[in-house]
Amino acid sequence: MQDILSLVQDPGAWVALVTLVVMEVVLGIDNLIFISILTNKLPPENREKARKVGIGLALVMRLALLGTIAWIVQLTEPLFELFGQGFSWKDIILIAGGLFLVWKATKEIHHHVDPADQDGDFIAKSTTTGFAAAIGQILLLDLVFSVDSIITAVGMTPHLPIMFVAVIAAVTVMLVAATPLANFIEKNPTIVMLALAFLLMIGTTLIADGMGFHVPKGYVYAAMAFSALVEFLNMVARNRRTRGKTSPSP
Repeated sequence: MQDILSLVQDPGAWVALVTLVVMEVVLGIDNLIFISILTNKLPPENREKARKVGIGLALVMRLALLGTIAWIVQLTEPLFELFGQGFSWKDIILIAGGLFLVWKATKEIHHHVDPADQDGDFIAKSTTTGFAAAIGQILLLDLVFSVDSIITAVGMTPHLPIMFVAVIAAVTVMLVAATPLANFIEKNPTIVMLALAFLLMIGTTLIADGMGFHVPKGYVYAAMAFSALVEFLNMVARNRRTRGKTSPSP
């Protein structure tokens, strides 16, 4: 209790908390895009429930991982060397997660290009299997991002209470933003393809990080922001053309 009180009175701890919350929220954007695309394939009555369950379980998993932080930190120790490059458990998790994300995004792009081909897509079915498959994939990807963000957080602050508060705050923001973002993506079909392209890029950067080629996150998010801005301008232009065609002639 004394340690917590000292943290509350420490300005440096507050700066670390705000920085961690911002970092967790920014990293959560990748997760939210994935969750939105995944849950929008479920029947409408199951979508919001799937988002809440998936994000809620993800919060529990992240807090549990924080409880094993001493073990998480050891994941950066090299296990073996290949072609002069050392690989740790963290690298293996990032590579596996990146491959999964690339595979999933490619599959979703194929489904959007050829809507008639939905074979093997359990999520699109109005069954318990589809709901469970969506939750399982949400947790699988969140595990990858959680390990990466926790190791990053350890380098920013040694205080576990700050990490707990930052994770809870960031996941709360995700919970609030999940449904509005999913609805926005559903109402704007062209956004879906852009979001899937983002997931492809994120998956590729995860693989690159796991292989030892670090890609600065700032470059990735700057590219995403620029692409989103261009798409926003396209949407504005399309809406104006549509209004121009439907407005009555004088």
